Order: sequence, then C-alpha cells, then structure tokens
Amino acid sequence: MVKKALRSQGETAPRTRASVRGALGTAACAAAALGAAGLAFAVTSPQSPSARAHAPHVIAARVQPVLENASPRGTDGALSVSDLGWATLNWSGYALTGGHYWDISGNWVVPAVSPSRANSYSSTWIGIDGFSNDDLIQIGTEQNYVDGRPQYFAWWEIRPAHPTEVIIPSMDIAPGDAMEAQIRRDGHGRWTLALDDLTEDEQFIITQPYAGPGASAEWIQEAPEIRGRVSTLADYGTLTFVPGTVNGRPPRLTPSDGGYMMDDNLILSVPSGPNPVTGGFEVFYVAPSSPREQTLLDAPGVWPPSAPRLEP
Repeated sequence: MVKKALRSQGETAPRTRASVRGALGTAACAAAALGAAGLAFAVTSPQSPSARAHAPHVIAARVQPVLENASPRGTDGALSVSDLGWATLNWSGYALTGGHYWDISGNWVVPAVSPSRANSYSSTWIGIDGFSNDDLIQIGTEQNYVDGRPQYFAWWEIRPAHPTEVIIPSMDIAPGDAMEAQIRRDGHGRWTLALDDLTEDEQFIITQPYAGPGASAEWIQEAPEIRGRVSTLADYGTLTFVPGTVNGRPPRLTPSDGGYMMDDNLILSVPSGPNPVTGGFEVFYVAPSSPREQTLLDAPGVWPPSAPRLEP
C-alpha cells in the first residue's frame, strides 16, 4: 500500500468499519490455485464487496513542529520524534530513499492483536518503492481483529499489476512466529519474493514481473487501506523488526530514515531508534484514546512505558 500523507491539522482521516476478510477456510483451495498461478485475489466477507482500492500517489508530510518534544525511547537512548524524518496516516517504521534499490530483506516477530469493538487491521512488511511513487513490490503478514476474532495470514502484493493482497494459504501464521522475508531483482524484469516462517519451518517463494523504479526500500508497520480508506489500526502492542540487508549490505538506518503514524494530532504507531549494533528497531502501538500514553509522548526519556520486549 502506498504511503498516505498527513492531512492538515484538524482534518479527519476517513475510517472504515467494513470487514474485508471473511473465513479463510472456504477460499483456501481457490487461493492456492490462484496463488500458484501468480494471480491477485482477495478473500471477502458477504458484507464486503471489495478489499483494497488503489490509492492516489501522495508524498509523506515532514514531522510537524507541534510534536518536537515527543520522545519514544529507542535501544540507543532517548529519541525525539523531531529526529524522525517523516509522518503519515498509514505507515510507521523505516524507509531508505535517495538511491536505487533492487534487493531487501528483513525479519520480524508476528505481533498478537488485542480485541477491538470494531474491526481493526495491521500489516507488517518489507518492500521496494511506494514511498514517493505508485509502484510497489512487497511481502509480509497481516494481523487483524475482524468480526470478533483475530486473523493472521501471509501475503504479497505488486502494484500496479496486483493491486490487492495475494494471500499465501500454504502458510499458517500465528502470533510469535519469527518471519524472514526477501525481495530481489533477478534480471530481465523478473523479481523473486520469499517469505519463511522460521518458527513453523514453512517457506514461500514466487517470481513475478515488476517494472518499478526501485526508488525506496522499506520496513513498515501499516494501517492498511480498506476500500480506498485508511483502516482503523489494530492494537498490535509491540513489534520487533530487524532489517537484514539492502542491496546486499546492512542498511545502516538512522532516526531520520524513520517515520510514525499520526491522525488528528494523535500518534498511533511510532518506531524506536535503530539498535546501533543490529540495526533493529521496535514499533509501538499507541492507544489513540489513552490520555496517559499521549502524555508520555511529551515527556522525554519515558517512552515507551516499561514492558518486556524482545531485543531488536
């Protein structure tokens, strides 16, 4: 999903309560055949005729001055939100720009989503392009809470050829699974997408045509678009993300490569600073209606609240 810029102060982002993922069991057989053939498809509930619509290209807004004193604490010490390079309605994490990218890898631990009154969604992925253009090749996992129960599955997507998620029915994704993903250009317009569930010893690999410019490389936690609108972000708690390589080398991320998710001047999802040794980082869900958490964002050196976390 391409990145959507922040709206002007006071403007409300559209939200949807529609469920776009029904029970996966009935569709799994058809999904297997379609996925093997490299065809895009979406599993929908009877109440939802559409999954994700193609979003118009927008460029992320720079960090707003009103948030300069907000301070998530990374593994390398206190980090001010003003040190992060961008903010959007639907992405949080890290992105490299200003180069040409043809190979990216990364690891993450699938987070467990908390129950929500209305349907809520979250996607975790690596990708190339999409930061400042409409092309995008990506692979990852989804963690939703839909129709009163959690949903976890793996998927890949290529824009504009496959503008909806292609679910990977052969992988049984669960919270706590350690994932390893890679996207690389093979030459002659062909790209390979690979995803391994290291916990369950399950692998997926597919080769597809892709003609994007390779203008950015990303490790992202997203509030996906549902029927053309940014969805309500699922409470995923804490996500551990370890970028592997980009173009065969460590990405050497800096705070200015990072960005957070924000709506109506409320931070919804924010990354820590990158670990100076591993390059890993964490992304934290921020309860939008929690005065305590939003207040903590204004208190340097005390964010995130103390909680057991995996080392990124």
